[in-house]
Amino acid sequence: MKELLLKLFETVGFAHWLEIKTEQPECTYYFGPYLSRKEAELEEPGFVEDLTNEGAQNIQIHFKRCRTPAELTIFDESEPKKTLTPIFSFSH
Repeated sequence: MKELLLKLFETVGFAHWLEIKTEQPECTYYFGPYLSRKEAELEEPGFVEDLTNEGAQNIQIHFKRCRTPAELTIFDESEPKKTLTPIFSFSH
């Protein structure tokens, strides 16, 4: 019965998810779905401990109610921003 209810919650966007963002590495992780926020809160310490043990830094936790995210782990693979330095050319 719980699985059926969870499937219904996912379909309509009422399922609870943990969104955990880390700054180093720059990633977003989604854990879930859960029927209630309390259920998600009970699982949170284990996920945070695992990420901390893997060296993740500046961990931020958000609780969301939504449909299943398209990706459960999102890495920021963008290249560092480059600053352009002007080159001056002098001619006579």
